[in-house]
Amino acid sequence: MAHIRANGLGPQHISVIPGAAGGPKGLILGPIDRYLFDQWLPRSQQPIDLVGASIGAWRMATACLPDPKAELLALEEAYVRQNYELAPGQNRPTPQQVSDDFAANLRRFYAGRIHKVLQHPRYRLHVMTSHGLGMLHRDTPLRRTLGYAGAYLTNLVNRKAMSAWLERVVFSSSFLGHPQPLPFRVLDYRTRHIALTEDNFLKAVQASCSIPFVLNAVHDIAGAPKGAYWDGGITDYHLHLDYRSAKGLTLYPHFQQHVVPGWLDKKLTWRHAATPFLDTTVVLSPHPDWVKQLPNGKLPDRSDFMTYQRDLPGRIKAWQIAVAQAGQLADELAQWLQRPDPSVVQPL
Repeated sequence: MAHIRANGLGPQHISVIPGAAGGPKGLILGPIDRYLFDQWLPRSQQPIDLVGASIGAWRMATACLPDPKAELLALEEAYVRQNYELAPGQNRPTPQQVSDDFAANLRRFYAGRIHKVLQHPRYRLHVMTSHGLGMLHRDTPLRRTLGYAGAYLTNLVNRKAMSAWLERVVFSSSFLGHPQPLPFRVLDYRTRHIALTEDNFLKAVQASCSIPFVLNAVHDIAGAPKGAYWDGGITDYHLHLDYRSAKGLTLYPHFQQHVVPGWLDKKLTWRHAATPFLDTTVVLSPHPDWVKQLPNGKLPDRSDFMTYQRDLPGRIKAWQIAVAQAGQLADELAQWLQRPDPSVVQPL
């Protein structure tokens, strides 16, 4: 708040951009992403750390490609049109179906271009994953069910105690074979820091997006400890991390006002309040009244796959309308950045 009052907000002030987990909710951030990465951030020259979990990892990795506007639009189109063929009597795709389809999409999307993501001259990518321990070290139906039941109960008592079941593993763009420094401090879970390479990029991004019970875990990623890797949002749902050690501000395009720590904290509302970790963070989020004007009165989310179970055109249309309306968010942000008015900025 003090910085904005004194200096406004310029692209040269930004050192970190997080991308939250949240599945289809992240679609409404597409217009803002395209404005930031195509028009606003290129006006500065400093290195910027891009931190992503789940769809946030896909968004941040795509922003590292040479034409971010076109590539982010292609990501949006691919996500909106995803479809899983269901057999007669089948209500939802199996985790294997979703995993196989997602892996194929990643291979097509980044084919021959992974090195461009990893060697971006300014952006340092950090892909968040959750590595299973004990019962969750391997992914089988029984281990997954018992392990996540244990993790849920443990997390209910104490967030840090969930480290008995899962640890944070961050795959980061590297320099001379060593991962780039993390732009946040880690004092909660044990955190392993691994170099992101062409050999492990696809598996790391898929693991970061592998929601338990929706996709299968990704096993044994090159250069990382053996075992099962799941969605980075399990440990870091909205990346509520300690960014105060970063040199500049953290600019956080988000689909809601609260920055929820972990996936299992979604309904634990007492953990949704801001903490000093976010003292240098600017959250860009839509007003709840604006969200009510979207199709079905809410953000796109995974429940839409069941709502529009046999109506693929209906779901695509609803999501396309939501994304089109989100262009208003980018327009309003661009106008505010031209003449920053501190009076409309609210404390977290």
